[in-house]
Formats: sequence, structure tokens, C-alpha cells
Amino acid sequence: MNSDNALHFDVALVLDLLGVFFFAVSGSLLAARKGFDMVGSLLLGCLVGLGGGVIRDLIISTAVPAAFSQPLYLAPPLLAAVLVHLLFSHVERGGRLLIIFDAGGLALFCITGTLKALVAGLNPVAAILLGVTTAVGGGLLRDITANEVPQLFDSKDLYGIPAFLGAGLTTVLFSTGLLNLFSGSAVAVAVFTFRILAWHFGWHAPLAARRNRAGAVPG
Repeated sequence: MNSDNALHFDVALVLDLLGVFFFAVSGSLLAARKGFDMVGSLLLGCLVGLGGGVIRDLIISTAVPAAFSQPLYLAPPLLAAVLVHLLFSHVERGGRLLIIFDAGGLALFCITGTLKALVAGLNPVAAILLGVTTAVGGGLLRDITANEVPQLFDSKDLYGIPAFLGAGLTTVLFSTGLLNLFSGSAVAVAVFTFRILAWHFGWHAPLAARRNRAGAVPG
């Protein structure tokens, strides 16, 4: 591994672990809202925190996904489950906190997924697609497991588009040699801000088909 790839690996590892923690908190918060026990909270946190990364590593043919080969990846979901267990009675029971932590995970994972794909030699388009898959995969698994409508398919919200933005910016920075911990963090902040603003103001993409006034899709 040359020095540039080693630097990118260090950036990816730091952002990856932070992303696992943010996503795991969102999973544990959802588990608490659903009345799951500590085991259920930990498992849901692991599913959302590690699921996207496992999908990413399997696609780029990593022999053993990082979630299984590096025990360090298990620490963030455990910490998240304990923190939510201790603090949940003192925090808002609505969805705002869950959205905030989910947005943090989304912002970080779209960067790390894209970066790992680029370092593995994938072309820019494939790297962007894999970055988006990494970002939305865990949340999709979380929502389906908890019997929630996946945020990815919510017509009144933007979820995938902020991930595409982050993956695209990461690819540009990598290609120009400007990607480092500072610039990567700036991209994460931009994606996080975009995601929160979209949720707050109800921004959404055009529907797949136009509806008439009665709400039905014209035949």
C-alpha cells in the first residue's frame, strides 16, 4: 500500500467508525421506540451500522468484510445501545433525534463507501453507485426489520440524493488528489446539512408518475 492509499485508508477508517456509531444510534433509538429489549437494540444497531459496509466489502470482493475481520467495528454499536438505554428516557421520543443520527451515518458512509471502491480500483461511476449503496443499505435493512416504511422510498423526503451528492464530491476530490480528513469532513457536513434541510422543509423528488386530484395515477 503506497502512502496515498495509506492516507485514504486512515481517512476511511475514521469516518467509517463514526458512521457506524451514528447509524447504530439511529437503530437503537428505533428499537427503543418499538419497545425492543437490549438484545434487540444491539442487534438492530449492528444491522444498520454494519449492514451497508458488509454489502460494500462483499461487492468489492474483500475476503472478509471489515465488520467481521476487525473487532473494533463492534464497539460503536455496543456503545450506541448502552447510551440509548441510559439516556432514552431523557430524550425526545419523536423521530427528530433518529433523523439527525441517521443523517450523520448517511453523510459518512457515502464517503467511505465511495473511497473504498476507488482505492479498490473501481471506475468513478461504479464507485459512486457503491458509495450510495453503502450509505442507504443499512438504513433500508433497519427499517424493513423494524417494520417501518424505508426512508429511501418515502416520497415526501430526500434520502438517496444527498448520498449521491456526497459520493460524487468524494470522487472528484479523490481524482484531483484533494481528498483528506479535512475535505472529507467538509463533504460529510454538506451532505448532513442537505439531508436535514430536506427533511425539515419537506423537499422531495418528482413522483414516478403524475397523480390526478383524487390521488390516483392516470391510466
